[in-house]
Amino acid sequence: MPERRTILLVDDLRSFVDGRRAAIARTSAAGAELLERHRDGHIDELWLDHDMGGDDTVWPVVEILERAAFENHPFDIGVVHVHSSNPGGAAKIAQVLRRWGYRVCIASGSTELGYLDTP
Repeated sequence: MPERRTILLVDDLRSFVDGRRAAIARTSAAGAELLERHRDGHIDELWLDHDMGGDDTVWPVVEILERAAFENHPFDIGVVHVHSSNPGGAAKIAQVLRRWGYRVCIASGSTELGYLDTP
Protein backbone atom coordinates (compact mmCIF):
# COMPACT_ATOMS: atom_id res chain seq x y z
CA MET A 1 0.00 0.00 0.00
CA PRO A 2 1.44 3.45 -0.91
CA GLU A 3 2.61 5.73 1.86
CA ARG A 4 0.20 8.56 2.71
CA ARG A 5 1.86 11.91 2.12
CA THR A 6 0.84 15.18 3.72
CA ILE A 7 0.55 17.87 1.07
CA LEU A 8 -0.79 21.35 1.79
CA LEU A 9 -1.71 23.81 -0.96
CA VAL A 10 -2.33 27.50 -0.22
CA ASP A 11 -3.64 29.02 -3.45
CA ASP A 12 -6.77 30.99 -4.26
CA LEU A 13 -7.43 29.43 -7.68
CA ARG A 14 -5.20 26.50 -8.61
CA SER A 15 -5.35 22.79 -7.80
CA PHE A 16 -3.19 19.80 -8.69
CA VAL A 17 -3.87 18.65 -12.24
CA ASP A 18 -3.21 15.00 -11.39
CA GLY A 19 -5.86 15.04 -8.64
CA ARG A 20 -3.41 14.15 -5.87
CA ARG A 21 -4.69 14.32 -2.33
CA ALA A 22 -3.97 17.63 -0.68
CA ALA A 23 -5.46 19.85 1.96
CA ILE A 24 -6.29 23.13 0.22
CA ALA A 25 -6.69 26.63 1.61
CA ARG A 26 -8.06 29.39 -0.62
CA THR A 27 -7.24 32.40 1.62
CA SER A 28 -4.28 33.33 3.82
CA ALA A 29 -6.47 32.99 6.94
CA ALA A 30 -7.50 29.48 5.91
CA GLY A 31 -3.85 28.75 5.07
CA ALA A 32 -2.76 29.83 8.54
CA GLU A 33 -5.41 27.59 10.12
CA LEU A 34 -4.40 24.68 7.89
CA LEU A 35 -0.75 25.09 8.80
CA GLU A 36 -1.52 25.27 12.52
CA ARG A 37 -3.59 22.04 12.29
CA HIS A 38 -0.43 20.31 11.04
CA ARG A 39 1.87 21.98 13.59
CA ASP A 40 3.11 18.82 15.27
CA GLY A 41 3.23 16.50 12.27
CA HIS A 42 5.41 16.11 9.22
CA ILE A 43 4.37 18.02 6.09
CA ASP A 44 5.87 16.43 3.00
CA GLU A 45 5.09 19.35 0.68
CA LEU A 46 3.80 22.87 1.29
CA TRP A 47 2.78 24.74 -1.88
CA LEU A 48 2.46 28.53 -1.56
CA ASP A 49 1.04 31.10 -3.95
CA HIS A 50 1.90 34.74 -3.20
CA ASP A 51 -1.23 36.59 -4.34
CA MET A 52 -4.41 35.22 -2.84
CA GLY A 53 -6.95 37.49 -4.53
CA GLY A 54 -7.76 41.11 -3.80
CA ASP A 55 -5.42 42.51 -1.15
CA ASP A 56 -4.81 39.08 0.42
CA THR A 57 -1.33 37.56 0.20
CA VAL A 58 0.28 34.45 1.67
CA TRP A 59 2.43 36.51 4.08
CA PRO A 60 0.41 35.56 7.21
CA VAL A 61 1.33 31.92 6.49
CA VAL A 62 4.99 32.82 5.90
CA GLU A 63 5.04 34.77 9.18
CA ILE A 64 3.84 31.68 11.08
CA LEU A 65 6.71 29.68 9.57
CA GLU A 66 9.18 32.46 10.43
CA ARG A 67 7.96 32.79 14.01
CA ALA A 68 8.16 29.03 14.57
CA ALA A 69 11.76 28.93 13.34
CA PHE A 70 12.66 32.04 15.37
CA GLU A 71 11.34 30.26 18.46
CA ASN A 72 13.56 27.24 17.63
CA HIS A 73 10.57 25.06 16.80
CA PRO A 74 10.32 25.19 12.99
CA PHE A 75 7.66 23.25 11.16
CA ASP A 76 8.78 19.83 9.91
CA ILE A 77 8.43 20.36 6.15
CA GLY A 78 10.13 18.31 3.46
CA VAL A 79 9.98 21.08 0.86
CA VAL A 80 8.16 24.36 0.36
CA HIS A 81 7.19 24.94 -3.28
CA VAL A 82 6.60 28.62 -4.09
CA HIS A 83 4.57 28.58 -7.29
CA SER A 84 3.43 32.18 -7.57
CA SER A 85 3.03 34.02 -10.88
CA ASN A 86 4.46 37.04 -9.03
CA PRO A 87 8.25 36.63 -9.49
CA GLY A 88 9.18 39.31 -6.96
CA GLY A 89 6.83 37.91 -4.35
CA ALA A 90 8.03 34.35 -4.96
CA ALA A 91 11.68 35.40 -4.62
CA LYS A 92 11.02 37.24 -1.36
CA ILE A 93 9.13 34.27 0.13
CA ALA A 94 11.97 31.94 -0.87
CA GLN A 95 14.60 34.28 0.58
CA VAL A 96 12.79 34.61 3.92
CA LEU A 97 12.08 30.89 4.34
CA ARG A 98 15.58 29.82 3.30
CA ARG A 99 17.00 32.23 5.87
CA TRP A 100 15.12 30.25 8.52
CA GLY A 101 16.37 26.89 7.25
CA TYR A 102 13.37 25.72 5.26
CA ARG A 103 14.06 23.86 2.01
CA VAL A 104 12.46 25.96 -0.73
CA CYS A 105 11.92 25.35 -4.43
CA ILE A 106 10.61 28.11 -6.68
CA ALA A 107 8.09 26.30 -8.86
CA SER A 108 6.53 29.20 -10.76
CA GLY A 109 4.98 27.90 -13.95
CA SER A 110 4.78 24.38 -12.57
CA THR A 111 2.72 22.07 -14.77
CA GLU A 112 1.63 20.24 -11.61
CA LEU A 113 -0.93 23.00 -10.93
CA GLY A 114 -3.77 24.30 -13.02
CA TYR A 115 -6.86 26.47 -12.78
CA LEU A 116 -9.31 23.64 -12.17
CA ASP A 117 -11.55 25.00 -9.44
CA THR A 118 -13.44 28.19 -8.99
CA PRO A 119 -13.05 29.98 -5.66
